Amino acid sequence: MGREEILQNVPIFSELGRRDLERLGRLMVPRQVRAGEVIIKQGDQAAGFFVINRGKVEVVQDADGSNPQRLATLGEGDFFGEMALFEGFPRNATVRAIDDTECLAMTRWDFTAEMKNHPEIAVGMVPVLVRRLREVESKPTH
Repeated sequence: MGREEILQNVPIFSELGRRDLERLGRLMVPRQVRAGEVIIKQGDQAAGFFVINRGKVEVVQDADGSNPQRLATLGEGDFFGEMALFEGFPRNATVRAIDDTECLAMTRWDFTAEMKNHPEIAVGMVPVLVRRLREVESKPTH
């Protein structure tokens, strides 16, 4: 499956036309990650946005440094790294590969330019962001 087809199946990109998907696909770089490898680390500055092409990752948050909480498990077609791209703050969670995983990565700068050119991307992300915030708020903090 080509990058355009992968991106077409990602809800935030599903409204884009073929030409836009091809352009977006050219901006994204494949990244191979081994099981157990950290892709993004809580506290690091945001530099990219990721779409999972194959494999699974876990999203873990460690609020007090001693009790990490699994927030989510993500798989093919899911994306992560979007929160820091919107707010400009350091990463609020760690994402680690559960399986050998292939992601498509886009830099913060390319992502921001695409959102300016295609505001429907940002609009499409709102329901996902709201759902993820609700999931975090519903997790026990102890």
